[in-house]
Amino acid sequence: MKRRFVLVIYLFALTFPTVFAQTSSDPPATRDDVLALFSLMHIREQVTSVMESVATQQRQIMRDNLKRQVPHVSPQEFARLDQFMAEVMKELPVDGMIDDMIPVYQKHLNKSDVDAMTAFYSSPTGQKLLREMPAMTGESMQAASPRIQAMMDRVMERARAMANEKEPKNAPPPKTDDKK
Repeated sequence: MKRRFVLVIYLFALTFPTVFAQTSSDPPATRDDVLALFSLMHIREQVTSVMESVATQQRQIMRDNLKRQVPHVSPQEFARLDQFMAEVMKELPVDGMIDDMIPVYQKHLNKSDVDAMTAFYSSPTGQKLLREMPAMTGESMQAASPRIQAMMDRVMERARAMANEKEPKNAPPPKTDDKK
């Protein structure tokens, strides 16, 4: 009898961590959970909006850099550049990008996290944040644009300086020690 009791206690001790882990851990978010959250958050529209903002900023930076490097760029050449950027934007695989995001969300968020986010984004404050986020993002990028442009100017200047550095053409060859 005592032996049977010890065996039951031992088996319980072995299974207790597994039972405890199963009851205390939250299941992972499913693909459908994340897709429902994405739908509520208007992720497709947000990704598209952010990519358009980035493209607009990049187009302006490219135009400014091109003007500095080639001062006599014609309006037609700028129009071709703008058309090229517009075509690149049309080719962005938004659906593929969203598919790529799902496992990332699943890795970092469990079902409870996604449920809490769903509750927040279903609230009036959550919906306001979603409505205002594209404008806030665009305005933030515009506000940061001068800083980014200044950094790009410094990078371009450093690149030019590096390109202009020349090794001495008539420098003597390096000395070697032949007396070994």
